[in-house]
Amino acid sequence: MTFNRPLKFLAVLLSVIGVASVLSVAVTTKNFSESYPAVVCPPTLDGLGSQISLSSKKTPFQRLQNRTTKTAPVMVLRLPVNKDSLVISSEGATPVVWQSRSGSWAGGALCTGPASSQWFVGGAADVTTRGRLVIVNSGLSDAVVDVESFTENGRQPLRAINVASKNYTVIPVDSLAPGDKTLTVHVAPRSGRINAFMIDEQGKGLKGLGGDLVNSSALATRNIVIPAIPNQMSKKSPALSHTLRVLTPGDVDANVTVEVMSADGVFVPVGLTSRSISSGIVTEFQLDPNITSNVMAVRITATEPVVAAVKSTVVVSGRKDFVWSTTAPELVPLTIAVTGLTPLISFAGDRINVSVDVTLINGKVVRQNVKGSDIANWRVPANARSFTVVKVGAATYAGALVSSANGYGYFPIAAGSVLTKIEVPDSNIRVLNP
Repeated sequence: MTFNRPLKFLAVLLSVIGVASVLSVAVTTKNFSESYPAVVCPPTLDGLGSQISLSSKKTPFQRLQNRTTKTAPVMVLRLPVNKDSLVISSEGATPVVWQSRSGSWAGGALCTGPASSQWFVGGAADVTTRGRLVIVNSGLSDAVVDVESFTENGRQPLRAINVASKNYTVIPVDSLAPGDKTLTVHVAPRSGRINAFMIDEQGKGLKGLGGDLVNSSALATRNIVIPAIPNQMSKKSPALSHTLRVLTPGDVDANVTVEVMSADGVFVPVGLTSRSISSGIVTEFQLDPNITSNVMAVRITATEPVVAAVKSTVVVSGRKDFVWSTTAPELVPLTIAVTGLTPLISFAGDRINVSVDVTLINGKVVRQNVKGSDIANWRVPANARSFTVVKVGAATYAGALVSSANGYGYFPIAAGSVLTKIEVPDSNIRVLNP
């Protein structure tokens, strides 16, 4: 009897521990709320015109500098913007902004959610530049942003920029590295809900030399794809010029290999196999591919993380313009609003198999399938309000090329904001009765 009593006590103790464990699991069950963060579109600076393509007339928006948080429906599918930056609750459908200077240039960019890192490969800081870097703080508190610049002369001093809450600041790019020709800028906020946009505009005296919106990439990586590069033919030469700009932002030099992908095949240009790139120095190469395709893509593999873009000369209505084609992330299911635009979408990848649902202005949905290898092009219908990528194979990338009366532009096919999950606090009586 004396021996059985401790065994009974141990059995009861183990039972209590087991019940407590079950109850603990039940109490720690968490609930989550899922939503898409609001996206921010750039302001319209003096002398420019701006329109934002939207997927629904009921999309809520508010002006950045409006101190209230009230929103109103846009009521249109293409919204003109006179000045202020806009904050749009687009719920997963990424708006596209199209900006232009009448008779001079045009360019496109995605309206995006807050970013922790943005690389802008493009622009110049010499006497021809009229470019601007626009930093938007859509948060309710003041922000501090680090702006780091790189040129052909190396890394420039770090600048800390203060941006007031629900406001934006405009920085002339020639102030970042006065006199330098090849510019790459990294924007990294220390605090605040920050988005940045870059305008690269060139001029000589009263003569405009073209311009473009430079889209950003989030990170430097060892493998990047620039999926849509215009390759216009000229009567005097096989094609207008292209310039590849590359930067290794780390402390170690990189070896890069560049492949050109087009309907004419895939090849490595002479001199761009395991080419050494010095760290911290912006390097440029001329691309003169002997191809007949009007669109090409570039794939870059490197031994160290790099950022890159291609500047292409184009002619619109007899005037010269230029386009910055930037890197695109791997394509995933997403929705892009394209009201008023008829972009040519270029898909790049070894095996391209993409299914797209196109929503027309009248609400009708049409399914399109795009297949191919290396590169495949598809033109969005003129009466489309948005398109949704519903199925896509692995390692596929996409970019859009748009031509208008004022100029030529590019934007990557990427999600402006991604679905976020936020934990919802559980009610617990112990909060009231500790």
